[in-house]
Amino acid sequence: MAMSAAGQTKTPPTRAELVGHFLVIWDIEQARSVYKLGFYGKPLGIPKPKGAEFDAPLILDLIEGLYLVEKGLITVYEGPSAREVSPEELRGIGRRIHTDFDLKYAVYKDLRDSGLVVTTGIKFGCDFAVYRRGPGLEHAPFLVSVRKPSDSITAPEIVRAGRLATTVRKRFVIALVDEKTGDVRYLMFKWFRA
Repeated sequence: MAMSAAGQTKTPPTRAELVGHFLVIWDIEQARSVYKLGFYGKPLGIPKPKGAEFDAPLILDLIEGLYLVEKGLITVYEGPSAREVSPEELRGIGRRIHTDFDLKYAVYKDLRDSGLVVTTGIKFGCDFAVYRRGPGLEHAPFLVSVRKPSDSITAPEIVRAGRLATTVRKRFVIALVDEKTGDVRYLMFKWFRA
């Protein structure tokens, strides 16, 4: 354990192993601690955990992992030599496997820094499902699709996204990321009956 500037004991960051395109926290107690920080990751083999009292390793995706590394909450290692993986390396891996990784990360970071809980939105056909309190405590009120300001979106795409969001009782949001400044703007669609 290291000492902080105030002389208090500082807990070292949790260690996560890079396995393929995911990060795994093998230590169960540390996995629970990271999950409790804001519903980060998914316990292995437990699709809908009821709280943080699970007995399984925690799987993090690259976006979550990069965010936690940048916050100083985890360190990432790989291989038998336990070589530390830098944030730049994680970002590079993310860019190779995810289209528009940097844009998606900018939105993820903006939402998390705003105190919201962000999970993958793949089952809804979008980038993120966003919660005010967290999964298991509420249904995600927002579905977020990340776009560049230069992207075009057709009327049928908006209608399709709106129908899906309405069917599952969520608001459809488009997050626009300025590629030069990294600023994020949100457009939320509210559907009403005529």
